[in-house]
Amino acid sequence: MRVLIIHNPKSGFGSDAIFEFERMLIGPGDECCLRILGPEASGADELFDAERYDVCVLSGGDGTVSNMLYALAYRDVTACVFPSGTANLLYSNIGNAFEPAALARACRTGTTALLDLGEISWQDDKGIERTRGFSLISGMGYDAQLMRAALPNKQSMGQAAYFAAAFAHPHVSVVDFHLTVDGKRSDHQGISCLVADTATMQGDIALVPDCRLDDGLLDAIVLEAERFGALARPIFAGLLDKSGRRIGRPTFSHKRGAEIEVVSSEPVPLEIDGDVVEGLVTGYRARILKQAIRVIVDGTSPYHPNEAPA
Repeated sequence: MRVLIIHNPKSGFGSDAIFEFERMLIGPGDECCLRILGPEASGADELFDAERYDVCVLSGGDGTVSNMLYALAYRDVTACVFPSGTANLLYSNIGNAFEPAALARACRTGTTALLDLGEISWQDDKGIERTRGFSLISGMGYDAQLMRAALPNKQSMGQAAYFAAAFAHPHVSVVDFHLTVDGKRSDHQGISCLVADTATMQGDIALVPDCRLDDGLLDAIVLEAERFGALARPIFAGLLDKSGRRIGRPTFSHKRGAEIEVVSSEPVPLEIDGDVVEGLVTGYRARILKQAIRVIVDGTSPYHPNEAPA
């Protein structure tokens, strides 16, 4: 077995679990190549020879892993996502067991699923067109503002940094969002406009119901709250109804499609899988890349071939 491991040592709290996983995965006669990312590396360049390996293990936070998955889109490569970040929401959405030994067994077994990726494009403040892949949620507005405010404390506080940022920035700006989903336009007022490949958050709370990594669609979500206190309504609804099928999500406007374009009435920050881009933007375009990546899954994953869809 030939294994490539790409690890971002700056993700999360600097856990050494990836090295424990490596010891459990590699046996006699196997070959393992470990590449450590530098401070400015995205991981894409380190995958130049990924086809040479039976499994490519991508270790880092959600933003780093999404960058690497995008670099592997439609290539003949089997990827294994390893949770080394702060939130590890992508890993939670894939649904594999968190124990390194269980994930090592899954790599040896070699059961895979074909999953979708999102692709987002925007113009930066210099007018240059930018494009990135995403596997969870990207968006503009209040969510990106909070993530930018949380950055200084993220390494030391982990997920608590986001809650601290929310309480430190209770004042929100309401923006006009012009949304086009598969050619159909609608206008909304709100504090954030998100686009999701999958949208299950901490505590298995789904922002919108039936949002999966293999449905071939993106979900556009506008948070139509007008003040910080209004966020309590969808949070409370999520605690009572995690799937969102029974009582829905108050103040959320939700549409689903393969191609989404968003234009805002004023420049606002943009985040992609938790990474805040430099400067401000006035819109973005997103599209789904269907069955773009082949990912290792184990028996606990909802994407395992023997698992019936929820």
